[in-house]
Parts: sequence; structure tokens; C-alpha cells
Amino acid sequence: MLASLTFHLRQRIADWIFRARFPETPPVVLVQRRIFILPSRTGYFFAFVLVLLLIASINYSLSLGYLLTFLLASMGGIAMFHTFRNLVRLAVSPGKVEPVFAGETARFSIVLANPTLPRYAVGIKRAQILDAEPEFGDAEEKSSATFQIPMRAVKRGYLKCGRLEIFTEYPIGLFHAWSYVDFGMTCLVYPKPDPSAGALPLDMRARGEGNVPVRGDEEFQSLRAYRAGDTPRQIAWKALARGQGLLVKEFGSTASADLWLDYDALHGLSMEERLGRLTWWVMEAERAQMPYGLKLFDRSIRPMLGPRHRDDCLQALALYGLKA
Repeated sequence: MLASLTFHLRQRIADWIFRARFPETPPVVLVQRRIFILPSRTGYFFAFVLVLLLIASINYSLSLGYLLTFLLASMGGIAMFHTFRNLVRLAVSPGKVEPVFAGETARFSIVLANPTLPRYAVGIKRAQILDAEPEFGDAEEKSSATFQIPMRAVKRGYLKCGRLEIFTEYPIGLFHAWSYVDFGMTCLVYPKPDPSAGALPLDMRARGEGNVPVRGDEEFQSLRAYRAGDTPRQIAWKALARGQGLLVKEFGSTASADLWLDYDALHGLSMEERLGRLTWWVMEAERAQMPYGLKLFDRSIRPMLGPRHRDDCLQALALYGLKA
């Protein structure tokens, strides 16, 4: 209960302090006015023990008790200074965030640049989640360290990272020093591919230039060796009469080499089911190196190939029907 109240109080204070700075412009340098520090749970217990020692020393006039009490208090003060120093002057910047599919884990990259002495046991976590799992790491002298903040991508669209808390309790855990940053980081989440979509829908090919052969029964294509199960109608009797052996005729038709993946052609499915199937077909067409285009209600992407074209199609599917 106490932890929950403290958490919400800190969030209210952070909202009030940083309300005019969102989103922040990187890099953000953790200067003195941005760093907060309070005793940790261990620190409060340590302070309670010091009070008991001081009371006992006063009651019994214990010189060694005074010495021990003030020695421990001095050590606590030094620990507070080192805890604060472990964060001050760190430069915080957002890293690259790779798109993911719905159901996967997005990873927000945060880069800490350390211009001075080494920093140890620095943690980063999502500040607006009470039980968020932190990521810990060290930053060596005059170098940088990259932290990956995981977040579950439940649905398609833009996934917001939110405010991040950078904290430390180094060196002995008596004090908790922290700061907040918010760069407005987002991760693009593609629709979850639907494997039940099956093979590419070759019937969505448009007739036109750049035709390629596909299986059918319209035009003669070639001869092949006879296989068990072939019907007598397919046997090339003239070739057999010429002594060329038992051959079978293969027929086919032609279709455009460009495949159009059409949202409106998927009747009887919900919007998310259609987007899942189109996502699967985009990935399949890219793997098969088959030029493909995408037709949605509000836009059309002409047939092409390549990672950039794939990403454009997946982005269009991810943002389809969502408000800007």
C-alpha cells in the first residue's frame, strides 16, 4: 500500500515538473536539478538504527557509542554523494527502434553517454508502470552504453514507450537516486501475420504486360515424360508414333508477373483478419521474389520488390483504419 502511494505521488510530481518538456529534445544531460534522491528502504532502516544508537549513547554517556554513530552517519553521507555522482552529467539519447509484428516484444533503445568516471549499476525502466522490470548496466569511462527496454506489442499501430526512469542505488543501496526522461518514442507494430492465409493468391494477378506461365488448360506449354496417373487424353500420340517415347502434353495460361494483394477481395472476413492475411502474403511474396502491389480502401502501392517496398506495405497495413 505504501509503495503504491509513493509511486503515484512520484508520478504526480513528475507530471507537474516535466509537463512542458514533452517530448524532450535529445540528448538530455542529467544535471543537478533533474536528479532526485531519497533514502531507500535499507536507508530508512539504517537511519532508524542510527537514531537508536544515538539515543543509547546519550542515555548511557557512551563515548564509543557517539564515535560509532557519527562514523556511520558520515559513511551514509558519503554514500549519498556517490549515489548522486553515479547519475550526474550522464547524457541520455534515444536509440533506433525496429518495427515488430503484433504479439512480439518491442525493444526501445536508450543510449547513455558517460563523459567522466565509470558508472555502475545504472537501471532504466518504464516510469509509469509500478512493477516494471528494470534493465541494468554499466557505463565505462568516456564511453556509452545501450539499454534495451522491452515492451509487449499487443496490437498493430504505434506503440508508445512513455516516460522512462533512470535510477541507481550504487554503491551500497542506502539511497535511491533517479531522473525522468521522455522522448516521445514510438515503435511501429505491424499486423500479426496469419499463416492460415496459405499460398499466394495467384488468382489476384492482373492480365497485362510482363506475363509469366501458370498452370491451366488454355495453351500448350511443353512435353514431359509420362507419369503414373496421367490420363490418356494428355498423352502425345503423335510423338509416340514418331518413336519419341511416351510423352505427356502440359497446358497452361499466362498471367501478369505483378501480383496485386487486394483488401476488398477478401470477402466475409473482419478487418483484422484481412490485414493478417495480407501481411502474410506480403512476407511470402517477398520471400518468393515475386513483384507485388497492395490495394487498400484509401491508397494503392504499385507492384515492386525489395525491403523498402515491403516496409511501405507493412506500414500501410499497420496504420490502416487508425486515427492519426
